[in-house]
Amino acid sequence: MTKCAFIPNIFRFYNILWDAALPFLKQHPRLAPTFDRRINPVHLQPADIWIQAASAGEAYLAVSIIKALNPDRPVTMLLTTTTDQGMKILTQELLPEEFSHHIRLCFDIFPFDSPKAMNNAVQRVNPAVMVLLETELWPAHLYALKRNHTSVLIINGRLSRKSGRNYRLTKAFWQSFAPERILAISAKDAQRFSQVFPHTCIGTMDNIKFDRMTVQKTPGKVSALAAIVPRELPLSVFASFRRQEEPQILDMVKTLLEEVPNQVIALFPRHMHRIAPFLKKLNKTGLNVYQGSQISSVLTGPAIILWDRFGDLHQAYSHADVVFVGGSLAPLGGQNFMEPAALGIPTITGPHWQDFAWVGKEIFRTGAVTRCNNWQHAVKTMCSHLVNSGSRKTRIDAVSRYISQKQGGAQTAADAILTSWEAKQPGAVAGRKKSRRSSGDTLPLTY
Repeated sequence: MTKCAFIPNIFRFYNILWDAALPFLKQHPRLAPTFDRRINPVHLQPADIWIQAASAGEAYLAVSIIKALNPDRPVTMLLTTTTDQGMKILTQELLPEEFSHHIRLCFDIFPFDSPKAMNNAVQRVNPAVMVLLETELWPAHLYALKRNHTSVLIINGRLSRKSGRNYRLTKAFWQSFAPERILAISAKDAQRFSQVFPHTCIGTMDNIKFDRMTVQKTPGKVSALAAIVPRELPLSVFASFRRQEEPQILDMVKTLLEEVPNQVIALFPRHMHRIAPFLKKLNKTGLNVYQGSQISSVLTGPAIILWDRFGDLHQAYSHADVVFVGGSLAPLGGQNFMEPAALGIPTITGPHWQDFAWVGKEIFRTGAVTRCNNWQHAVKTMCSHLVNSGSRKTRIDAVSRYISQKQGGAQTAADAILTSWEAKQPGAVAGRKKSRRSSGDTLPLTY
């Protein structure tokens, strides 16, 4: 670890900030039940490998990795998460019969990044290997791990252009406790990481999210939306659009109805609090709009439905004839267009899909997903699919082949973790802490 005289002073100040923030955090309704465990992690158990899965998305990645691990000797693993949802996923998805009998799992809440708390946590766990998923960079955590001579791996790493720029501004600080290895999900992500951590071993891997993807060759159970849409009418779905896109969505809806009037259009805003404001905008245009919760029987003809119930979008996809996925008309990063595509539904996204660049632009060559330059191009493509829908089976087969070619990330991650752990094996387990630390190589810790 690079020795920088200013690092201890920075952490003294960092600790002061945490001390000032803790009384407020204690009052937070989501944090209050686990506050004591987060600030005083005396309950943490020793583990060979520690995996941090921040929230739900990372928890699913951790599950895939655990199931791919097959160590040839007993290993204790600590899995931590920051949210209740993440903990629920870890404990419910990881059933003992589904992973190697050599693995012993412990679950717990991730401590606050207060230097005092994190130093205590790392000393208690004393991991040989620390696995961080995607972009989980906490300075006190990394500092304590480096002082403990723990090997730090970033798996399924991703770093947005904005985040990369921010990290580069404090590059000297982060280099003081850089991870040993980073496996990024794309060449662009790897390049951004290399600009922050130039001396770290950085490579690429297939995104573990592909390992969890499957195609659905037959429609699922009838959704609440499908139950009210007349079978003889096509269904167009506008999914997960955001406030910034609402004017363009209105233009798309009006144009779509002019071109193909005999259809049902279902609108699914990304955030439920936009239902009422967007309904007002729709009414001002003179469009006749139903709210989903107010419909109790099958519609008698064409209609526009503003869906105001949470959690029904995925089921609605399987009954759609065409889907436009929002978050992509404005520079918002995009939303998950692979969900409807994997169902064989013609899927359209706008020009902004940076958050899903890991899927790869080759997906647009399969014919299952179309990337459009603007709302006019998007609505024209939707009309084309409504007039000539093509073969759903052909799209499903194309997406299935694409996904299968991209799978294997979980095994790549598992192999990298075991390699790092095995490199720490020489010496008795009882002497691990001593073998990872050498006299004169420990930075001061004074707060």
